[in-house]
Amino acid sequence: MSKVRAIYEKGVFRPLEAVSLPENCEVVFEPQVVKRHSDGKPFDGVYAVLAERYESGETDVAARHDENQP
Repeated sequence: MSKVRAIYEKGVFRPLEAVSLPENCEVVFEPQVVKRHSDGKPFDGVYAVLAERYESGETDVAARHDENQP
């Protein structure tokens, strides 16, 4: 079986996707905390960077696509 991502809430691990295990079976695992953003939106930082680029006034970024090529 591959890794199972889960959320721990109210004392219970809740899988984030379907798990193919029989009901009421016992499992052993070692929890590993995954760093998450406080609001649960992992792409906010990416969107912030994209918004800065968009608001830069540059209208045709493709015109300079070879600028840093050797």
